[in-house]
Amino acid sequence: MFKYTKHTLKKIEALLECQGYKVRYEKGTFQSGYCLVENRKIAVINRFFDTEGRINTLIDILGSIEVDEQLFEGPAQLKFYKELLKPKEEQEAEEREQAEAEPEETPTR
Repeated sequence: MFKYTKHTLKKIEALLECQGYKVRYEKGTFQSGYCLVENRKIAVINRFFDTEGRINTLIDILGSIEVDEQLFEGPAQLKFYKELLKPKEEQEAEEREQAEAEPEETPTR
């Protein structure tokens, strides 16, 4: 699971840039909050979105474009990409399993 921070936003922007896309934040009347200019590989995001909205929009874009995993800059980027596109239910199930596997600490006196 990831947090909705500016650092996460930058990491997602880097994923798109590895695929040859430019990310721009501009004013416009986008039905879905973004516009893809396919032949020029430009993603235009509504600049009035907050960080969470921008992250969610970029994840939508990553899920809708053809991604060449060979273009990522390393295994860490590839792992982050796969985590982003994992269904939310699957992520929550993994977190529950990890929490159950960790032994609870009992206070010592």
